Amino acid sequence: MTDQDARLERLLARHRDATVVEALPGRPALVRRDQILVAAHDAPAVEDSVRRWYDTRHDGPGAARLLLRPGAKVDVCDLAARLSGGAPHRRLAVAPNHLVHGQPMWWSGPAGAPRPAPALGAPVADGTARRAVTVAVLDTGLSPHPWYSSAAWYAEQREEVTEVLDADLDHELDGQAGHGTFIAGVVLRRAPSARIRARRVIGGDGVGDEFGVLHALAWLAGRGHADVVNLSFGCHTYDDRPSPLVSRAVAALGRRAVVVACAGNHASDRPFWPAALKQVIAVAALDGDERAAFSGYGWWVDACAPGVDVHSCFVRFDGPRPRAGGIDPDDFTGYAVWSGTSFAAPAVAGAIAGLAAAEDLPAPVAADRLLDPAAHRVHPDLGVVVA
Repeated sequence: MTDQDARLERLLARHRDATVVEALPGRPALVRRDQILVAAHDAPAVEDSVRRWYDTRHDGPGAARLLLRPGAKVDVCDLAARLSGGAPHRRLAVAPNHLVHGQPMWWSGPAGAPRPAPALGAPVADGTARRAVTVAVLDTGLSPHPWYSSAAWYAEQREEVTEVLDADLDHELDGQAGHGTFIAGVVLRRAPSARIRARRVIGGDGVGDEFGVLHALAWLAGRGHADVVNLSFGCHTYDDRPSPLVSRAVAALGRRAVVVACAGNHASDRPFWPAALKQVIAVAALDGDERAAFSGYGWWVDACAPGVDVHSCFVRFDGPRPRAGGIDPDDFTGYAVWSGTSFAAPAVAGAIAGLAAAEDLPAPVAADRLLDPAAHRVHPDLGVVVA
């Protein structure tokens, strides 16, 4: 069994309602079994169309999740394709409930596990910022850390976003626990004056789904304003096309917000969503001056930034593994080194936020300036280089 097979087996064991689908040969995706998502205004029509298999309906902001009877054995991908009218123009906004995920997970990032690292000096705002900038980090949450534990923005949300470090109670740090904290640190290193708005959309094992993402994006569009939104997760879809619901949810954020997402750790040019959406800045990872071996790439990638051995703040956790060669491999004291496109994305998000704050610019204007191919170096299939 390969590492990839083992990771997939663990994922499916932990998420019993997940299944692998492969509508396009050689291009698998993960979905929730017996679930489809539908835009709120399309829900009555879709509910009527699936009444033969219908079980229950869960309404969320802007979208509903329809649960089908397991015994009906419905192919949710085929059903979504038929209800949406097929290609090229969708009639109803319907999609399977794809799993979104990080790593160590199957074909997406981040690449490998975090490693304990020495302390870093806290990023310090120099007082030259000309306006306040907010960066939303939709991820695993945010754990207390000296870099920001006394900040007013953290006190406002501390209880609701605290990361869960060992959900399965096996005394080991969950595979992606600390991911959101690490990403917040990468943002702050580029934009020390930024306010972070955290929201949990994936668990400590690195798995969530599109229904949860839709909830978080609707929250941002409604009352959770942000100048920049960082999405260090994603998925491949069953038909390699974007989910119409996620597309609409991102568009609902409006033109004042910039959305940045990781290009995935699948080492191919297969589109990774939501990064590959036109209105999203897709970020690949660099290893030195070259593409990191694990990074996604292609026509849909807009920018690239360092993504190998990134150093940032992290959680505190001492696992059961013994010391080896004088090093305790799972004794984290608040800092870590980690690799993945998950950490290239917040470098770009932070750079945009930092420029917007320093020069009193709207975030989209700052993004256009930072990613202007006429003014900056461009890497083939990786976009503009953000050093």
